[in-house]
Amino acid sequence: MPAWRGPSDVAVSSVLAIEALRFGWPGAMSPCIDIERLDVVAGETVFLHGPSGCGKSTLLSLMAGVLVADAGRVALLGHDWAALSGAARDRCRVAHVGYIFQQFNLLPYLSVLDNVLLPCRFSPRRRAQASQEGSPLTQAEALLDGMGLEPSLWRRPAMKLSVGQQQRVAAARALIGRPELVIADEPTSALDEAHRDAFLDVLLDACAAHRSALVFVSHDRRLAARFQRELRLPAINRAVPTTDAGYPA
Repeated sequence: MPAWRGPSDVAVSSVLAIEALRFGWPGAMSPCIDIERLDVVAGETVFLHGPSGCGKSTLLSLMAGVLVADAGRVALLGHDWAALSGAARDRCRVAHVGYIFQQFNLLPYLSVLDNVLLPCRFSPRRRAQASQEGSPLTQAEALLDGMGLEPSLWRRPAMKLSVGQQQRVAAARALIGRPELVIADEPTSALDEAHRDAFLDVLLDACAAHRSALVFVSHDRRLAARFQRELRLPAINRAVPTTDAGYPA
């Protein structure tokens, strides 16, 4: 497989393009994802929701190239994830995708700052982008400050933080280095209302400033008004039973 070389000189209309996507877990009798078309453009913010079991986390993993489609196409910046080797997908993901995992996936013994800086250590592109704000460290500190984390916490091991604090560290890590696509899987579930609103302010402002596309999954429908597009996954995922597809809006 050819190595990932980044976007070509030809303009790419969508940051993320999904076409005739089908995916099923090994041993399953039928696919759990069946989507004809979905596009997300630069700078767009999408609020994605649906009942448990409708495939939200699976779809996010397909968007990020963590999983590869059984059929159809999932393309980031015009490049099909399935056309890349596993190593090339890893390089592409760290260079162009910021992912806020539901379980955070912080390295527990690293400090808060070292966790946020990880994408810059693995991706020359993210490091160069972060350096446009002075240095990667400068951007990391600015993101943590915007998330409401006091400087006294920045050099603590991540495992010494509360769940809500770890959630905000994971968000800062996803945003550093201006990735073209930010994926957020239930990122506000452990935050109180004040911290949730501050978190959203930083997340949406950073994505707007950097023209990053944002796909944000949450069960909290009250947040939907802050996003440009609200998308019910059962409405587009043909693998979801009709009874689920019609769940109350």
